[in-house]
Order: sequence, then C-alpha cells, then structure tokens
Amino acid sequence: MPAVKRSTTAVTFVALACLAGLSPQAAYAGGRGGEGSENTTPQPHGNATDDGTLSATAGAVVFDRAKNGTGEAAGPVTSSTTWTPPACYYAPKYTPDQLQKHKESIWGVESTGYQWDAEQRAKYVDGHPYKDFNKDKAGKGYWWDSYVTEGREGDPDAADCNEDIFWVDEGQAPPADVREAITPEMLAKLAYAEIRVPSTKVELAPAGTTKVNLPTWTWLDTAKFKPVSVTASVPLLGVSATTTAEPVSLRIEPGTGDAVTYPASGVCEFDSGHIGEAYAKGKSDETPPCGVEYLRSSGDGSFKLRATITWKIHWTGTGVTDARDLPEGTFGATQDVVVQEIQSVNR
Repeated sequence: MPAVKRSTTAVTFVALACLAGLSPQAAYAGGRGGEGSENTTPQPHGNATDDGTLSATAGAVVFDRAKNGTGEAAGPVTSSTTWTPPACYYAPKYTPDQLQKHKESIWGVESTGYQWDAEQRAKYVDGHPYKDFNKDKAGKGYWWDSYVTEGREGDPDAADCNEDIFWVDEGQAPPADVREAITPEMLAKLAYAEIRVPSTKVELAPAGTTKVNLPTWTWLDTAKFKPVSVTASVPLLGVSATTTAEPVSLRIEPGTGDAVTYPASGVCEFDSGHIGEAYAKGKSDETPPCGVEYLRSSGDGSFKLRATITWKIHWTGTGVTDARDLPEGTFGATQDVVVQEIQSVNR
C-alpha cells in the first residue's frame, strides 16, 4: 500500500469521540481507508468548511506539545513491552466530489489495469455497495482513508492499513473491524510516540571522581522531572485525547560488575516528589538511599554509569474521564564516572 504523507501542526495529543453517550457532533464523521494496490499517494484533505468541502488538514491528527518535555537532551520513551505506537491510522479524507476526482484521475491513466478499475467502479459508482460516490450523502459524512504516522513512512507496519476507502455517516463510529480507525484510544497511542522526557543525567557526590569502597550518593534534580503530556486531536471530528507520562523510578547500572548499588536492586523509587537524596556535609558515614559503591578502580578510564527513568503513562480523552493505562516507558542515558584507589601514606 502506498505511503500517505500527512501534514502536522504543533498541538496536543488528541483522541476521537466514538464512545457511548457522545453526541453525533462529538463523535465520528467518516468512512473506510486504503487504496489497495493503486500506485498513488493522495494527500490529506482537512477540516470541513461551510460549503461541505474539506480543507487542507482533513482527518490528519494534530498535536499540542505545550506541556511536553523540552531541551536538547530530551527524548522519546521506549515501551517496556513489545508494544509500539501505531504506524498508520484511518480518518476522514474525502467528500464525495473529492473521492470522485481522486478515483477518476487514477482510472484515466489506466495504470492499475482494467480488472482493478472495473472492480473499483462497481464498488464506488455502480452500487456495490456505494452508488455514485455517495453524492446523495454529501454533507452527511465523509470517505475515510489511511494516513501514515509522521516519521513512520518507511516502517513496514505502515502497510497494515490496507483497507479500501470506506464511508462513515456523520455521528457514527467507523466499522468495528477496522482496528486502526481513529478513536480516543488510537489518538492516545499516537500521542505516546510524541512524548518527550528530560535527560536522565543524575547528580553524584562525590562528583566527577569517586573512590573505591566509598558510597557515591545519587539523586535527581526533581525540578526537571515533572509529569509531561501531549494532546492529540482530529479537528474535523471535534475530539481529542491527552497522554501523560509521570516518573516513577530510577534504575542505576554502575557500568561494571565490581560494584554494589543502594538499594541492592539498583531501583530507586520516586518518593514525595523526589528521588534519592542530595548529599550534605556530615553524611559521609551514612548509607545513601540511592547510590553506588565501586569495588575497584576504573584505571586510566572511567565506568559508564547508566541511569534509566521509568515513566508511568496513561491517557484521558473525549468521553474518557478516568485515566487509562498505556505501557510504561523508559528513557536512559550514560555518564562517565572515574573511580580511583584511596591513597595512603606510610610513615
């Protein structure tokens, strides 16, 4: 199936309204997606205007990233499971007149073969099952087609959206068997891929260079580790969803087996808005609540300490007020730690 490139705008993670109890206006307006084996790349066609046409952004998802993580070291989370955000989705793309122009431009060059063109005419023109591109329903719904998630154009999973273009009446949900169709949950999953979290570089004491058998205190600047969120929406449908990531734990990996961690698991939990404890004068004989102790020198080099934050991720959206979980995500980084032998003087 051809990759369909869509336009994007900076806005928050948004989910669609197809849940029970929503008004028709807050729910769906659309149809079924995919271009089969046609060698074309139709562009998205955006919001509905007063005359019933679609503007330039059609059913494409837009994102609000105002509450997302920022900074050069910020990055995307990696799912803690094998799950990944969707590479494609279905949303409104054509009015009846627009679909006619799109299809006839393909049929006119006869590049897809007589049999394919005849089957398509039968489906969209001759009443099997659609008649004359559903022009009698103009203004009462839209033709839905596939979109490829931005940045996933070369992903083999983007070919999963291979359904033929389909119609959805305004206020109705898309067919239940089209699992990639836009819903609040689908929007939440798309927003998951847009989440950015801050660097996981930790504070160390001693800083830079530590000593063998000396506990090194580890903590995070919690001012940088607040919940972040992205909102995704499809303006044409008037629905949205917000996906939020909150830090829950820090895993310390010393970079060598010749070390012990505090706690022994190497996992420091967030507690009352902070993780670890900043070292203060007079605590040299205490065991750090979060830290590492190296048992040998790093020689002329350094150990690569890796700090990984686990983020709990959940979403709410149109018609969904109680937070629903998505797979946890992780984001980590390494930093150099120089470990020296404690020097003693014999007299």
